[in-house]
Amino acid sequence: MHLQYEDFEKIMDIGIRLSTERDRNRLLMTILDKGMEITNCDASTLYLYENDELIFKYMKTLSKGVSRGMDGEPIELPPVPMREENVCSYAAIHREVVNIPDVYASNQFDFSGPRQYDNLTGYRTQSQLVVPLANNENELIGVLQLINAMDEKGDVVAFDEQYEIIIQALGSMAAIELTNLSYVEALKAQIYSFVEALTTALEERTPYNALHTRNVEKYASLLADYITQLHKEGKCEESFDAARKEQLMLAALIHDIGKMVVPLSIMNKATRLDKELEKVDDRFALLKALYEIDMLRGRITKEEYEEIRGELELELTFIHEIDVIDYVDDEAYEHIQRLSEKKHVNEDGSVLSYLTEREASCLSIRSGTLTMQERKEMENHVVMTSKILEKVQFYKGFSMVPKWVGAHHEYLDGSGYPKHLKGDELDLETRLLTVVDIYDALAATDRPYKKPIPRKKAIEILKSMAEKGKVDLRLVEWLDEALASE
Repeated sequence: MHLQYEDFEKIMDIGIRLSTERDRNRLLMTILDKGMEITNCDASTLYLYENDELIFKYMKTLSKGVSRGMDGEPIELPPVPMREENVCSYAAIHREVVNIPDVYASNQFDFSGPRQYDNLTGYRTQSQLVVPLANNENELIGVLQLINAMDEKGDVVAFDEQYEIIIQALGSMAAIELTNLSYVEALKAQIYSFVEALTTALEERTPYNALHTRNVEKYASLLADYITQLHKEGKCEESFDAARKEQLMLAALIHDIGKMVVPLSIMNKATRLDKELEKVDDRFALLKALYEIDMLRGRITKEEYEEIRGELELELTFIHEIDVIDYVDDEAYEHIQRLSEKKHVNEDGSVLSYLTEREASCLSIRSGTLTMQERKEMENHVVMTSKILEKVQFYKGFSMVPKWVGAHHEYLDGSGYPKHLKGDELDLETRLLTVVDIYDALAATDRPYKKPIPRKKAIEILKSMAEKGKVDLRLVEWLDEALASE
């Protein structure tokens, strides 16, 4: 037998396929299938080296229609111990190709196993070509066992010696690629451990934000899967393969890392005044006492005191209501401004204002709980996230994560922050993160500063934002459909 041009072409094609395959299981199946194809053999077994044993990974016998392990199911056969009487173990231990013309005529190895298998199944194991899979550092990955080579007539023959170097080369290429995949997986694991460490640190500062991170990851995954399903149905051009989705998930997990530098007084500010309300309560109690002293000293009449005391109680009630109300309208805003100008003047000329400048500023917040300055500090978390991620050397499969994360508060109309990007400057992944981030902020049940909004209402708010050109309407509609189908 002499190798033809077509054989070399086939080998080159296999090499290219092995070097471009990024799925470990498909790569392993390629080794087995192509090894059988090149040698025109009837059966094969692929073992992986784990814990000083050879584990059955795939088994295939064409003439019997047997195919095991291909769907990921484990093969319930005992591992092969690393003993030299076993042909596969011998090949693995010595890193040698073993070519057996007929196992029934060989006394070199213990073939009681194949003979027992033959008795049970009626199969006739004859020729074997056993090839160790070792990488360029001679580290053992596994063993490929090819069984019963066939000639052009379909008769079982010995494996031609020319196949030995070819299959060995195939095994070496595959082993190197498997090692490379292991390195990639190790890099991914390292990145994910870094993310988990940062998320844990953030969770220790403020538990609700860690849940927010998990929710954003969950909604991003749900939406990405829904988009992929739409693509399969021919309803959408976009789709998320495993690599694209994996990168999106990492971005979701890491999108709020910069909040580690935001003061907790801002992060957990539940109401407009939050803990400062206690100071207001104490001050109004003091004001009441001061006015009572004024009455006792004759500075004001008892009637004036009763009127002022009633006014203080009404004002304090108003402050408590404004502290937690969703929106401060113009009337309430003007009331706060008048209240901020009120003060008590003591006999010695000392002045005590009803509200401090900061308290008046906090109560005047139209919507939400943060002042303009506090909001700027909160928004700075995006900048800090980018600064933190600039220090991380991301594996190339995750190279887009910093870009997507750094822009998840940008809007399509350029009104977002921090760089006021817009339109086509925002990738689909960024737009997706923006939508699910806003959705969870609206629907979350554990925020200390707001009540949760029902799903339908949250989607309506997002659609309103889309109509104003801020977020992607397609993604809002798809998220609504995906949530409804859960």
